[in-house]
Amino acid sequence: MQIAHVEIIPHDLHLRVPYHTLYQREHEVQQVTVIFVHLETQQGENAWGCAAFDPLLTGESYETVLNACQACATRARDLNPLNLEYALAELERLCVGAPSALCAFDMAFHDLLGLAAGLPLHRLLGGYRDRIQTSVTINLCDVNETVEHARNRARQGFQILKIKGGRDPEEDVARVRAVHRALPHFTLRLDADQGYTIPQALEVAQALAGQLEMLEEPIAASLGIASLVEVTRHSPVPILADQSVRGAVAALEIAAQHAANGVSVKLSTCGGFRCARQVEAIARAAQLITMVSCLNEPALLTAAGLAFALSSPGVRYGDLDGHFDLADDPSRPRFILEDGWFIASETPGLGCTVDL
Repeated sequence: MQIAHVEIIPHDLHLRVPYHTLYQREHEVQQVTVIFVHLETQQGENAWGCAAFDPLLTGESYETVLNACQACATRARDLNPLNLEYALAELERLCVGAPSALCAFDMAFHDLLGLAAGLPLHRLLGGYRDRIQTSVTINLCDVNETVEHARNRARQGFQILKIKGGRDPEEDVARVRAVHRALPHFTLRLDADQGYTIPQALEVAQALAGQLEMLEEPIAASLGIASLVEVTRHSPVPILADQSVRGAVAALEIAAQHAANGVSVKLSTCGGFRCARQVEAIARAAQLITMVSCLNEPALLTAAGLAFALSSPGVRYGDLDGHFDLADDPSRPRFILEDGWFIASETPGLGCTVDL
């Protein structure tokens, strides 16, 4: 298979509901910029990938990601995408500091692999299941707004709510308790976005034991692995590592020291399927749970995250709500969302087209 044409397409996506987390202290996010990658082969196949990034989380800039995508586009024309390991190893050298750019080409190459095999990607990668339940995020806001947003998501059919926190531990406890009272049979997760000290994390976990399914990234990754070990060891609520897991090396360290009860994997931040599967394999070997998560990103990336989540028994949780509030997403996925469950299609590859 030979790549005949590569197109790099930056695109702005606007949010219907402004996004606010601990990282956005000064303003709400109202739009995000992503970079689509379109590959066309000499045989006529069309494949898509996408680079989504958050400078505050990953340190990537638009210019860094765009330059990496353009460099990969030039190199990709001389690569056979079906020689997947070799091709991605070649592109990885061009994506230092830009994992989202590597993710975009990793996605597109896997899309081509699925098209060549005539199989949906979740089956090609393992085919463990064909559906998974997802959480939906409740932005950082006051107690009453949190409950209102939670009720709105409940009316839409979701049953798992991930509440953003980290700004004020006492307020976070009040918010979770208020949602639990309003929706007592719902599964609740709290994402502290590295906002707590060690004592605060343990106090929140103690206060919410029995009400939370998990507490995600409670302390700053910069505090080091020993601090995360201390929280996990004493917490009555399972601890999930997110920003601490940027790749296989970090996952191996967390697994070796049992520094968390589970890991969150984002294709965009780790560089795509290739790295995500390494992280999941390490977590599975260490008997850690894996959650597939996301940024604010188009449904094309959701389709990729879903394919990964469905492929392996090691993935227990889905957190794939990144496209829900996008007003102008050009992605056209064929998966189904029904009462908070994603159900895969049988379309070969990623099963997603892009109208650009």
